Amino acid sequence: MPLKYRLDYSDLQTPLDDSKRYELAWGTLLVTPSPSLDHQRVSKRLQRQLEAYFERHGIGEVFQAPLDLILTSEDVFVPDLVVVAEPVPRSHGIDVPPLLVIEIVSPATRDRDRGVKAVRYAELGVANYWIVDPEARRIECFRLEEGAYVSIAACEGDGLLFHPDWEGLAIDAFALWRV
Repeated sequence: MPLKYRLDYSDLQTPLDDSKRYELAWGTLLVTPSPSLDHQRVSKRLQRQLEAYFERHGIGEVFQAPLDLILTSEDVFVPDLVVVAEPVPRSHGIDVPPLLVIEIVSPATRDRDRGVKAVRYAELGVANYWIVDPEARRIECFRLEEGAYVSIAACEGDGLLFHPDWEGLAIDAFALWRV
């Protein structure tokens, strides 16, 4: 049997019991280790704040990893948090366009989250992309404009992040970083 050069979603259907995340970008396999406890704490705290805003206002539903975001059969990601505006059919993952994708970077994922994932999310039309960096205590918000991400808001340290696209959305960064 010849070696496959480009993988697709069907290749990810046989789970491996190795505590790693498997993703695809342009049919190329991306493998990352499981997140740390600090990463998971930040994710959980941010998820609660996002749910309080998006779900209370009926704007969207918030999902957390591990969950497949199937943008094409050859572009399957497992972002830390995803917000979708339309109902998600009962399936193995999210296959509707997301309103917002959030990656919480770690030393092992920093380059990939800022590089290949940001490029591919933009090419595939993800409207909003946030990068959360617990080590730098920084949140960066990007909006897709003319096929590329443009920085529209950021918060560093313990302040509040106000997003210009969602009136009343205020992310309490101090609550994310606390021990």
